[in-house]
Amino acid sequence: MRGEKFPGFAAALLLCLTTCISIAAEDVPTITVSKGDQINLAITPLTGGDGASATAIVEKDLTLSGLFKLGSANASYSAKGNSGGGSLQGQVLDHNGGTVLSKTYSGPASRTAHEFANDIIETLTGNKGLAGSKIAFIATRTGHKEVYVADYDGGHVRQLTHDNTISVHPSLSPNGDRIAYTGYQSGYADVYVINLVSGARNKIVNFPGTNSGAAFSPDGSRLALTISKDGNPELYVVSASGGGARRLTHTRGVESGPTWSPNGGEIIYSFSDTGGAQLYRIASSGGQGQRLPTGYGNCTEPSWSPDGKKIAFNVRSGDFQIAVMDLNGGGARIVGAGENPVWGPDSRHLIFSEGGALYMVDTVSARKNKILDGLGKITEPSWSR
Repeated sequence: MRGEKFPGFAAALLLCLTTCISIAAEDVPTITVSKGDQINLAITPLTGGDGASATAIVEKDLTLSGLFKLGSANASYSAKGNSGGGSLQGQVLDHNGGTVLSKTYSGPASRTAHEFANDIIETLTGNKGLAGSKIAFIATRTGHKEVYVADYDGGHVRQLTHDNTISVHPSLSPNGDRIAYTGYQSGYADVYVINLVSGARNKIVNFPGTNSGAAFSPDGSRLALTISKDGNPELYVVSASGGGARRLTHTRGVESGPTWSPNGGEIIYSFSDTGGAQLYRIASSGGQGQRLPTGYGNCTEPSWSPDGKKIAFNVRSGDFQIAVMDLNGGGARIVGAGENPVWGPDSRHLIFSEGGALYMVDTVSARKNKILDGLGKITEPSWSR
């Protein structure tokens, strides 16, 4: 016997995690984040056969970063270049005409434009850019929950699975070359990994019971996930090829939603016992989980920022809300409504689902952008690093 099929155990697990007990009677105030300083940057339209499209991509990437005010008035820097014939030559000058960036990029116009935008961001701010990163998510356009991939801004959408059953919990590897997800092709919850380069798909975890919620480690070599082969849903770590399962927790409750620290040494996860779910922190080698003082009563779906400083997570208080907690003791704040928040490579932006669409929010300026809809109900985003 494999254990219960998805209409039973998995549904009960989900119900437990999301509806155990509503948030305690706490009146935690919403903290409004303030707009950060922006750099004035003038962009001269790029010349060349691909200049118009490259200019549009660069402008969009810089605008979504939240770090720049684009325009010619009082510009501290100016960007220009040429795109065409499989290359892009880009330059950034300061207000005195001095060159602060000059680089030639080779490849398709869209990719080189993203690379130019990222270099502008890193050169002028020291921050990592979002351009070129990928997202994965679940959408119901076909009438079934299938896995999709797209650019971080919603472009180049591609349906990845055609299983005509339930697919959930997609997780992109940090470099975006693989996706792990939970599929019910066998009628049970098993974990599959798809290589996005070769297209190969392998079932890597299929223990009796439920195997779900796999998340890649920062180096892409391991997966943390929930496995119930011993009777209770516990947190495990396995290799990215599926071997060497190692149990981390030993409780009577339910562990789910693991997210890795940037150095791979720790995991934060959601734990639900007799009360509302709470967030816990544990060494990725095992040990005793330590509860995080979030200040909220029902917390799920944590996401650890790439800079290691923050955790984003869901709070259930009637509707789902998104909270961000400073791990250095700065407390937690609500940044908006929505579900399944995931950090971008810059540790500043979150992508999340709301009302069947995907949104991006800048956690510094509070600017919110819809990046994708029209694919049925879109849920469970994952973001490459």
